[in-house]
Amino acid sequence: MTGSRPKPCQIMIRKIVIVRHPVSVCVPVSYTVTLRVRAEGKGDLSYQWFSEHEKEVCGGTQADLTIKAQNTALYVCRVNDHFGNWVFSDWVKVKVLDIDKSALPVDWQGEPHIAINPKPQTVQIGTKVTLRCAAFGIPALHYQWYRNGQLLRDKTSDTLQFDQATFEHGGSYLCSISNVLEERWSEPVDVDIVQTDHLPPAAPTATDKIALLIGNLNYSHHPGLMAPVMDVHELANHLQQLSFRVVSLLDLTREEMMAAIDKFIQLLDRGVYGLFYYAGHGYEHAGKNYLVAVDAPQPYRTENCVCVQRVMRSMQERQTALSVILLDTCRKWYNQDCIPSVITPLGPSGNTVYGYATCEDAEAYEVQDGGKSTGIFTKYLNKHILQSEKVTHVLEKVSEDLGRDPLVTGKQAVEIKHTLKEPRSLVDPVRTTGHTREVHLRDASWRQANELPRKKRWMFLCGVEVEVCFSALFSNVLVAFATVKTTGPQTEDCTVILSSIPPMEDIFSRSDRSEEMDSLLFNKSDNPGCTLRLCGLQKLKESMVIKVDLYYTHTNSKLRQTESQLLDIGKPLVASCGAPRRNHTAKDKKQEGAFAQSLDNISSSKAVLHQTLAGARRPFTRKAVCAAKIPITWSNEPEENDENELQDILQY
Repeated sequence: MTGSRPKPCQIMIRKIVIVRHPVSVCVPVSYTVTLRVRAEGKGDLSYQWFSEHEKEVCGGTQADLTIKAQNTALYVCRVNDHFGNWVFSDWVKVKVLDIDKSALPVDWQGEPHIAINPKPQTVQIGTKVTLRCAAFGIPALHYQWYRNGQLLRDKTSDTLQFDQATFEHGGSYLCSISNVLEERWSEPVDVDIVQTDHLPPAAPTATDKIALLIGNLNYSHHPGLMAPVMDVHELANHLQQLSFRVVSLLDLTREEMMAAIDKFIQLLDRGVYGLFYYAGHGYEHAGKNYLVAVDAPQPYRTENCVCVQRVMRSMQERQTALSVILLDTCRKWYNQDCIPSVITPLGPSGNTVYGYATCEDAEAYEVQDGGKSTGIFTKYLNKHILQSEKVTHVLEKVSEDLGRDPLVTGKQAVEIKHTLKEPRSLVDPVRTTGHTREVHLRDASWRQANELPRKKRWMFLCGVEVEVCFSALFSNVLVAFATVKTTGPQTEDCTVILSSIPPMEDIFSRSDRSEEMDSLLFNKSDNPGCTLRLCGLQKLKESMVIKVDLYYTHTNSKLRQTESQLLDIGKPLVASCGAPRRNHTAKDKKQEGAFAQSLDNISSSKAVLHQTLAGARRPFTRKAVCAAKIPITWSNEPEENDENELQDILQY
């Protein structure tokens, strides 16, 4: 840069005149913004943009400078002619706010958009009061604060602060945010100034909310279940309403369960609310609860299952603000002659909650209720979970409702264990202040596991147009829909058939389950031409291709014709995270030959536990029946496998 540090609108010779200076802006991270300068002078003019510290902006040699804003910075433009004259524009600031921008309209034109409203406060007299209102705007915004409707002179920044609060500072505050396009007002908030002994405790908040939901129903060696499908789906919807990032998975082997849990644990951090839910077969042994994977052999032992207490310990190690485990599974005692393994407890960190569908040595039941399969515990859990009450109070209401259900009177009773030391609720707000980097990392990981393929339209050679779109029923169950949008001039009786390469098993292929799945996907007015359910996506090792076969009758020849198209959708949903991997020990490999069996090899002749009873309500147990009369030759549980099951396994 020639000469001394530029000053706004410094004109060396009055032959160049800037008629339009750039303007300051306030935008979110990664927003594309254009700074503009307009000047008049003799001959052609040249431009060079500079950032602060007199650095030339690479490529900034036009009147318009377009940048992808990453950090707050100052900019200025120098305008030259061919006679050695030059002039500088005003310095402008591109202010970048690293805050939530999800509500920013797609067609935003720069009008004030409030991203952070001030929060009500109750503070002690003599302490600091800080109110913040943050907004995006192009050009930059003017802030003006008011108290009790009266303008506060000189309070014109996005942050209002009083270092020594007095009773006079109490009142109702709001902020006016404006630029040349529009004026907006923040939400009014109250600031209460109290004596020290009157100060109420701060309301609990979470820095994020993460939930993992697993439902196992199609077992290789144990009776199948019906309810986990509907239970997981409905609970996932409710938790999403409570701002949880939810991953919901069906029919996992032990290795897949551990991989999902390991990924879930990695997403937890200080201040996060973590919730783990399981519906399926289970049992209790020596005070520990075990979840039965779909590939667990008959009979099974602890190394074929997942220990719940180890999941909770891992959640606590991440210093979560709230750790909740909800189990809709049996707790029948099994193989009590074995010597139990030892789990070294952590110190009393508190804020842990266990919600058991049933009490010790008892079974949990599912029921066919009005054509809908549901676990009785989860039925009442979904009824109350959205309530703004302490999580243990919600579970107490679930317990009371279940206790009044005549289907399970004397058979099933909810049990609640907790170490809550604060009145935390699942509806507590999420506040990411000071944790935005961690939130962004979690958000990227969560979005990867929930990203859907884009819809696609084809015009076939015969003139028929077909659209294929996608929906996630669960994080490992994708549904593809095909619809004929327009027919060709010489086609009739058009039919679309979808298939996948590689083929994926449809775990809902039974007629009674298929009807329940359709009830989750379609409104009565929906009429897709064809659907394809792609289940067990966690097993996918390569990109998936959807084959679209169009069958139609040619109006002239009356012959049935076929045309096909292929759509590569990559690895959708959890498949994009990669298949689970484990460092197998020699002992593991030896056991695999005896115990492991893929869900893909389930015999079609396997006995089915439940039959749909029209108009009937009948409870079914969720106990995995172990062949008690089969001689068991071992006497001790495998300490090394059980003790380290969350440490030595599974990464995506």
